[in-house]
Amino acid sequence: MSDLGVVERLRAAGCVFAEEEAELLRAAAAGPAELDAMVERRAGGLPLEHVVGWAGFAGLRIEVDGGVFVPRRRTEFLMELALGLARPGAVCVDLCCGSGAAGAVLLASVEGAEVHAADVDPAAVRCARRNVEPRGGRVYEGDLFDPLPAALRGRIEVLVANVPYVPSADVALLPAEAREHEPLVALDGGPDGLDVLRRVAAGAGQWLAPGGHLLFETGEHQTDAAVAAVTAHGLTARVHTDEDRWATVVVATRTDSSGPKRHDGPGDGRKALSGGDDG
Repeated sequence: MSDLGVVERLRAAGCVFAEEEAELLRAAAAGPAELDAMVERRAGGLPLEHVVGWAGFAGLRIEVDGGVFVPRRRTEFLMELALGLARPGAVCVDLCCGSGAAGAVLLASVEGAEVHAADVDPAAVRCARRNVEPRGGRVYEGDLFDPLPAALRGRIEVLVANVPYVPSADVALLPAEAREHEPLVALDGGPDGLDVLRRVAAGAGQWLAPGGHLLFETGEHQTDAAVAAVTAHGLTARVHTDEDRWATVVVATRTDSSGPKRHDGPGDGRKALSGGDDG
């Protein structure tokens, strides 16, 4: 198949960057037959990243299996903020990790970082393990904080939570590539898009180290409600925007009032850290 033939098929299917996509498909295909099949899948609406099996993210090649959420370029802004907060050797968690892109970037960029990642979707966990664990991190399957080792409570310095934040009624308005080929659990944030965020915020204070940070994306129109969701649990919040990437990120920081509460130990009057609702 000629270069022109590939480009024409992609352009006819509505691919805006047909020339660039044709180059990537040619590089990924083992031969003409595979290239033809890949072009057919892409023309049929499959995300390019699912066709070639990887996505470029923050300078890394992240493996992305079919049916797994594709890391967005706008999320690179969140990672720039996270890297600015992560000291060498920082304890970091990539929550709702999807392919594990954020965890992989933390491991590649922060010297000596201890990185843990978790997702409720088994397909995402399988994919994330290939991106995170060869770089030295750990990946767990389960709901939010539930699968994390208990030893991480009160120690997490950077908590990246790529929570779903699309309101349920708006999922149908997403591009077909997302709504038809990515898991609903990675997109649907409930009636106002903030259900999962509220659960993360409720548990974050118990898991963050003093002065630790929770970072998450949100929609521009959701910013006030998102800030209210984290400040309701004693975190302080700052909003960061990148207009070029259409990205809004909230950085919420644990203060003394948002950490684990202390209580009298049994019988001897000593103080001990108590757990709380970890969302």
